[in-house]
Amino acid sequence: MHTATTRLADAAALTPEAPRSWWAQVRDDVRCVLDRDPAARNLLEVWTIYPGVHALALHRLAHALWQRGWRYLPRWVSFAARWLTHVDIHPGAVIGPRLFIDHGAGVVIGETAHIGHDVTLYHGVTLGGTTWQTGKRHPTLGNGVVVGAGAKILGPIEIGDGARVAANSVVIEPVPAGATVVGIPGRVVGTQRSTHHGFDLNHHLIPDPVGKAIACLLDRVALLEQQAGEPTAPLAPVPCTSCTPHTADMATPPDTADAPRTGTTATSACTDCSDLCCDPPFDPRFPHPAAHTQHTPPSPVHLTAQE
Repeated sequence: MHTATTRLADAAALTPEAPRSWWAQVRDDVRCVLDRDPAARNLLEVWTIYPGVHALALHRLAHALWQRGWRYLPRWVSFAARWLTHVDIHPGAVIGPRLFIDHGAGVVIGETAHIGHDVTLYHGVTLGGTTWQTGKRHPTLGNGVVVGAGAKILGPIEIGDGARVAANSVVIEPVPAGATVVGIPGRVVGTQRSTHHGFDLNHHLIPDPVGKAIACLLDRVALLEQQAGEPTAPLAPVPCTSCTPHTADMATPPDTADAPRTGTTATSACTDCSDLCCDPPFDPRFPHPAAHTQHTPPSPVHLTAQE
């Protein structure tokens, strides 16, 4: 009995969602705008002056025709929608309910793209392909994904549920669920954050991987200069709530390769150089080259370090 019940539950989980009418889908698309756009004041505005809603309504009509084997007529509807809204959605693209295309201008969605539920796309987003071969060549977006303005997601990659893509990023590799991606090419720089409003639209609140790397390099250079004997200001640990201090392997190399290395405690709490640390502050304790008014001849230890 338990086995039969389990099989029925598994079958129910694998059953595809029942198809909904065109009117029901468009109505959900309209209502989700009021939840995610504070500029939308009432349904009349959304129905009449939101190009993203118009583009989705025409796409859902064209996609229904595409699924029934029509080819030219859906492409013509897509062409008309692009002319009216500046949103280019191929009729073969599969789009889940409650997609919000904010502003709409310049959005391109390819033929084999799949978009999950409650996704938000800002203007200038491209879901494009990277090959001329037929078959799956466009990305798949999970549920609740937010893609910032001007971002490009290319190739048959998967963007996990709840992921955020920063503005103007170029994503060419899969993104895990709940992650934040930034840069060209896109790099995962953060994990999922909690939100009190249901949708995390703060795609501008992202770490700075370049600043993080520079801060780690400055700490490393200062420590190496200390070990080489060059006088520098004493370093105190820099507090960082996102990085975990650890014992770094930065001691003098051993005489043999097989001998164990002696670890020393890092002088900075951000020695991990991972992308989990957000915006490390610049440390003003490092002396500026212009501050040296007199030329001091290098010591033999310093010459050895340079050689």
